Amino acid sequence: MAAKLAKMLLRRRALDCSGEETRFARCLSTLDLIALGVGSTLGAGVYVLAGEVAREKAGPAIVLCFLIAALSSMLAGLCYAEFGARVPKTGSAYLYSYVTVGEIWAFITGWNLILSYVIGTASVARAWSSTFDNLVEQKISGFFKASMAMKVPGKVLAEYPDLFALILVLLLTGLLAFGVSESALVNKIFTGINLVVLGFVIISGFVKGDAANWNLTEEDYLSFSNVTPNSSKIAEDFGVGGFAPFGLNGILSGAATCFYAFVGFDCIATTSEEAKNPMRSIPIGIVASLLICFFAYFGVSAALTLMMPYYQLDTQSPLPEAFSHVGWAPAKYIVAAGSLCALSTSLLGSMFPMPRVIYAMAEDGLLFRVLSRMNARTKTPLIATIASGIVAALMAFLFDLAALVDLMSIGTLLAYSLVAICVLILRYQPGSLGSSSQTEKLVELVGGEKVAVSGGDSGDEYGTEMEDRPLRETFTAKLLFSPSRNVPTQTSGNIVYATTAIISVLITVLCVVLACYLPELLAAQPVVVTVCVVLALLCGLCVIIIWRQPESKEALTFKVPLLPWLPLFSVFVNIYLMMQLDMATWCRFAVWMAIGFAIYFIYGIRHSSEAASGSSQRKYEPALQSKSPIYRGAADDSDVEGGGSSP
Repeated sequence: MAAKLAKMLLRRRALDCSGEETRFARCLSTLDLIALGVGSTLGAGVYVLAGEVAREKAGPAIVLCFLIAALSSMLAGLCYAEFGARVPKTGSAYLYSYVTVGEIWAFITGWNLILSYVIGTASVARAWSSTFDNLVEQKISGFFKASMAMKVPGKVLAEYPDLFALILVLLLTGLLAFGVSESALVNKIFTGINLVVLGFVIISGFVKGDAANWNLTEEDYLSFSNVTPNSSKIAEDFGVGGFAPFGLNGILSGAATCFYAFVGFDCIATTSEEAKNPMRSIPIGIVASLLICFFAYFGVSAALTLMMPYYQLDTQSPLPEAFSHVGWAPAKYIVAAGSLCALSTSLLGSMFPMPRVIYAMAEDGLLFRVLSRMNARTKTPLIATIASGIVAALMAFLFDLAALVDLMSIGTLLAYSLVAICVLILRYQPGSLGSSSQTEKLVELVGGEKVAVSGGDSGDEYGTEMEDRPLRETFTAKLLFSPSRNVPTQTSGNIVYATTAIISVLITVLCVVLACYLPELLAAQPVVVTVCVVLALLCGLCVIIIWRQPESKEALTFKVPLLPWLPLFSVFVNIYLMMQLDMATWCRFAVWMAIGFAIYFIYGIRHSSEAASGSSQRKYEPALQSKSPIYRGAADDSDVEGGGSSP
């Protein structure tokens, strides 16, 4: 019974990528995807976060914080880019997990992505409302507090129902339901305005800035603050001065905060069935959007700290204060316009992928299938769009979201980790994700014309060695460090599966130790140091075992470099950041997962498409589990259904 349940929970879906038909409208260009990624990632944080981190954590060294955060985010971005090149299907990290590590992990990923998108949408809508309210001198909030105040203990409900945020979310829901090309056009316009405003901020900062603000001394601070020279307030507010006043700890702490500023690019991965050429556009879109966002964050933070001493920055509205400091006070209206455009694109970026993940899960039977219905005219998942929009609108209308925002981090970081693990596993497996019983060429629509694109390996890449020798081999300890072939086999693939699972557990334990006992580790307490060293050595051993296994020669439009180091380092960064979250957030996460597991075990596990296909012709053949290599390029090998007649 336990074995049967485990098999059900870990059943994997291999993709039928041969069909050219999709229920979505293929209308998004590479530029559309870049604009979507930039708009979703480069939200209002660029107008606020730079001031907060520079003031409290890093000083002028905030530019290094954004550099470290960008490099860390790029690790996850490269993993998403490879999957975008592999899997031209909607579903993002949910689908990537499903085809690699199994159904239960796919459900966990998808369920948490939904939570992240719902909370993200609601919180950005309230931020938009609050920003607009500040422009009109709090007249909107003053009216609602006076006439519709909600004074409920526990800080669960907001102080007043935010009707403005409700209407905003419903309007964007209508826009998304109307069609993806219209949504993409609006997003490009707002993203363009946002980038123009940020360009103005960066140029202004370098024109009006003073390089002396990157090398401030204690005398500068004393002349400004009028505190006594030996006051503890100097260390708290000023640090030691110079470029990095709060030292390496401040830079690393600031980088952890800045990491979340790069969250959002993953929405590009949900557009696989709406992009004209997904295998090319998605990798380019993800990498390009992250680079654009890095230069924007880097430039704004540099301009801000050049215009004004870091200890004078306002953490709530740093840019208007900085422009006032240099005598350009009217520029605050330009900044406000850019901030509203940034919030609008960020809101659209949160709402756009949400119904697509719901649609993918519903189509697979893990959520209620009614949510997978498509509108024939607009070619959008209409019911999923409306349902998710209404839920997000009600949350924005009623709830105080400050305590829930950290839940977004768990869902996003979990998705990043699983995608990195999936990339690592797939690169060492025999065969490919495509069904062995289908045609070998994926047909894409490029500029309205059908173009045949190689879906996998060319026929001769495995060479004659694969034809002469069996794919399976008996496991021996020697195979861990000295594989018998230079191409993946079933055994080498299983070694990577098992080793990746082990190193994931080791990294999780190491991150827990680092999160809970970092002061003891820095104090060189023998027990903590010994535990960390042992865990690190075991991780190193696992890395060497994976590195020694033969890598797949499957032809892809984009591949993650530096395997296995890069995906594993990405997993480490993501899990470490998850361990920084407080216990209250993990308790809320447990409640959300309990609701999700109830849905899965009552409905999803029985209605799953993989379960339904078990007794009939399988819609998706699990190619990764097949006992024979999947040959590409030879039509004779692929046109015969499994077990077909032999010559």
